[in-house]
Amino acid sequence: MNHSVSGEPLPKLVRPVAVFDAGIGSYAAVAAIRRLLPEQDILYFADRASFPYGGKGRAELLAILRRTLRYLDGFDPAAILVASNAPSITVLDDLAGVSPAPLFGVRPPVAAAVGHAGSRQVAVLGVRSMVESPELRAYAEAQAGSRIAQVRLVDASPLVELVESGAFLFAPDRTQAEVDAFLGALDARHPGIAAFTLSSTHLPWLRSFIERARPGRRLFDPLEDALAAIVPHAVPGGGETLALVTEDERYSAADFRRMLDRLGVALPLHTVRP
Repeated sequence: MNHSVSGEPLPKLVRPVAVFDAGIGSYAAVAAIRRLLPEQDILYFADRASFPYGGKGRAELLAILRRTLRYLDGFDPAAILVASNAPSITVLDDLAGVSPAPLFGVRPPVAAAVGHAGSRQVAVLGVRSMVESPELRAYAEAQAGSRIAQVRLVDASPLVELVESGAFLFAPDRTQAEVDAFLGALDARHPGIAAFTLSSTHLPWLRSFIERARPGRRLFDPLEDALAAIVPHAVPGGGETLALVTEDERYSAADFRRMLDRLGVALPLHTVRP
């Protein structure tokens, strides 16, 4: 039986889908799984003590994910989703076999976006650490092949901040203005963008703002491919969601609770130490 920091036993789930990340953006994956699989139990693990994944070196990130997967195995998951682009792109392939559960990640569907764009350009939107990384460049080149010149890796950190700050909920007019300005500057630098794809789990929260700013421009969400891969492994349960969080001196569980509140997410939150 797994326990919280207080020593209380955690609720038992039926073969949950485990979703984890170090930030708040991954809750979008939890919400999407709940809509798609209403009877599926879900384990939502926010490893705030390891925030941010994108700032970790390869060896450290591998150690964190191996430790996390071993911990999640204690819940007998039907599948595990690494709901963060950084580890999905940089180390996911090295984790095969670490857990007996099927393991999935979120990677920008560059090939699909390029296929849609024809001769025009595709913008991959992500945080600066990712869009400047050799791993994302190599992934984009593998996806786009001979058409890599059509792919633009774009630092969209200002858009991510609109989610982290809660501005998209509490200041929608300002958020729309900032999205409009960001995309206007992007189009000025790179005319002819036909599609966006995302290299951040935060950005799906801004889908409606992006679509209002650029109606008709296709947005490819990496979560869609991940959900399609998870569905065959679904196991009906009670439709419960168990939310776990780690904390340290920088990022407290109380701060994370406030972040969930800003998103309008009313989940009981259990602090754990894997």
